[in-house]
Amino acid sequence: MQDTFLRWQTADREHVETPEAWLTKVLTNLCLNRLTSARARRETYVGQWLPEPVFAGDRMLGPSETAEQRESVSIAMLTLMERLSAQERAVYVLREAFGYTHGEIAGMLDLSEANSQQVYRRAKQHLATERRRPTVDAAAARKIVEEFLAAALSGKTDSLVRLLTDDAIAVGDGGGVVFSVPEPITGALRVARFLRTLFKPTDAKWEMIGGRPELFAVVANGVPALVLVVGDRVAGVFALDVTADGIAAVHAQANPGKLARATRQWAGSAPGEPLTGDW
Repeated sequence: MQDTFLRWQTADREHVETPEAWLTKVLTNLCLNRLTSARARRETYVGQWLPEPVFAGDRMLGPSETAEQRESVSIAMLTLMERLSAQERAVYVLREAFGYTHGEIAGMLDLSEANSQQVYRRAKQHLATERRRPTVDAAAARKIVEEFLAAALSGKTDSLVRLLTDDAIAVGDGGGVVFSVPEPITGALRVARFLRTLFKPTDAKWEMIGGRPELFAVVANGVPALVLVVGDRVAGVFALDVTADGIAAVHAQANPGKLARATRQWAGSAPGEPLTGDW
């Protein structure tokens, strides 16, 4: 946005017939350039990649959170978006989020209108596998997270297996800074065993994240989440992808570089009382 503004300041605005179209085209092209370089960096990323956590009430969601807004920042949707090409992502966002016509998008991206329509259809097909999740509020999220935490701290694999779907998956992002599993763990029993080990308290774990954490339940990326807070810093976020059949995925974000925004938001929030549980 800042780069777009600087270019607008130096542009010959007398020859700009439609400022909105000019600004949108410049901004879109700058985003495409940034997205291409980000994708190149991600190819050398250490371990699994997950998007940053977005807590309910984050300003990026706008003054009123709608189902569509929650869906747009869900980990499942953001992960699927990463699989789109830069062009597919640009066309999809311009069409879905901003409502531009294919004729307008074609002009912004130097495509034909027919090509824009084709790219949009392809992007929608890639994203069609995303399943709608039930809406959760803070009270429902706390109840789900409390049940998950109790099972994880029980040390009993069976307690966790009962909460998980048969095809459950666990993914961790430590960014090469904090230890995390290098590949996704799949299957209820394997995920339960992993979580049982992960939630077994040891001094080495506290040292790795900078101290013994307080545990909180929030809504993050539209789903119930367990937040680990050390002092005034968010040290980890476990987002629980809940379906009618149970917890389908546990996404653990522990990369400090991806928790800076969450820490800033946490400092200005009122998270309530921490969860009980000796971890």
